Amino acid sequence: MAASSAMGLRQPGRGMRAFLLIWAGQLISILGSQLTGFALGVWVYQTTGSVTQLTLISFFASIPFLAVTPLAGALVDRWNLRWTMLLGDLGGAFATLAYLALLASGLLQIWHIYIIVAITAVFGAFQFPALSVATTLIVPKEQLGRASGLNPLAQGIAQLLGPLLAGVLVALVGLPGVIAIDFASCLFAIATLLAVRIPARAAPAAGAQPPALGHDMLFGWRYILARPGLLSLLVLFAVSNFMTATVVTLAKPLILAFTTPAVLGLILSVAGLGVLAGGLAMSIWGGPRRRVDGVLASFALSGVCLLAGGLAPSAWLIGAAAFLFSIGTPIIAGCSQAIWQVKVPAEVQGRVFATRSLIAMSSLPLAFLLTGPLADYVFEPALAPGGALAGSVGRLIGVGPGRGIALLFMAFGALMLLLVLAGALYPRLRNVEDDLPDARPEPARAASAMPGAPEP
Repeated sequence: MAASSAMGLRQPGRGMRAFLLIWAGQLISILGSQLTGFALGVWVYQTTGSVTQLTLISFFASIPFLAVTPLAGALVDRWNLRWTMLLGDLGGAFATLAYLALLASGLLQIWHIYIIVAITAVFGAFQFPALSVATTLIVPKEQLGRASGLNPLAQGIAQLLGPLLAGVLVALVGLPGVIAIDFASCLFAIATLLAVRIPARAAPAAGAQPPALGHDMLFGWRYILARPGLLSLLVLFAVSNFMTATVVTLAKPLILAFTTPAVLGLILSVAGLGVLAGGLAMSIWGGPRRRVDGVLASFALSGVCLLAGGLAPSAWLIGAAAFLFSIGTPIIAGCSQAIWQVKVPAEVQGRVFATRSLIAMSSLPLAFLLTGPLADYVFEPALAPGGALAGSVGRLIGVGPGRGIALLFMAFGALMLLLVLAGALYPRLRNVEDDLPDARPEPARAASAMPGAPEP
């Protein structure tokens, strides 16, 4: 018994091994998408010279994703999970084929990219809730924190390696070659999903008729609104996502205002290392016992980093702040995901998680639209030489190009700390894990997750 227990500590269980197989496929797929995204971004900027047209790619991806999310959540709870995830990967594969066809014919235009990313986002709207539900069914309850940390770890690996590999590959095989590699990564992800069996969810009562699709599309809203603790957690994420999207978009002009593109690339790689370190730590550690404390503490760290990063035009200071900011990102995501997976029954997670994504990400289109005007017409002029704040705030953080953006970062940092304080003082959020009962299926069900188990 002692020997077997030791083995259990050293080796992941069958359910965790099945999840790791799916995770490996998604990692390769995300890395392929990073390659294409980087290469297409360079192509768009070199073709147009417009930052606005570049940021519009994110805008046109976010709108259809949010629009289709309620329908996707309702269908995820009705459809086979494995085939639903395959649908998302197939959407990515068809997108790469469309890019390759347009490039081969010499017809690729900017508006083509907007349309393709919009269509791909529709497929992707099915991917997150389906993968979240599948993870809940496959992974034992006590391993959910680690599993939730592995997904940001994949993002960190892709964020670190993607730009480096893409820069080399564009020179070696060109844009069509990079996109072809992305297509191969989609096929690999599809192969891993075909190799795994996912346990069935609780079956409806015999003779019970499924509710109307419209009813299911509203179910997630009713479920979350009836649980103020979960709703307040989502509000916290929606506000922080607005700030994070703005910060990520404006980080490049902030850094390029005082240093070179080479230093910018180094700082972005350092940020990728932070995501990698945070995801690795979360996958090994699993997060604190009270996961809401992990969310609030990591958000507080993000606020401090934003405040510090705006203090001076220093690559060392901004690099350190970017690293620490990025470390907290996987911890926030992993702890939050584990809370939802434990508290929401698996048979309704598709609908609830889709609504969760809709609320948390609803601020992104607004961020993409307001980022440029906020920087160009409000904050940058205020800290230009002779600007409205040059004689006051400018004495502390400096004046000139990029300092207005730095002030915006610091304002967001202060707001982040105020949000954390409000969350810590709000009992419904602070006690969300105590107030809501666990709804997690028994870990024993994960045993049917490995290849060879019957397909639901």
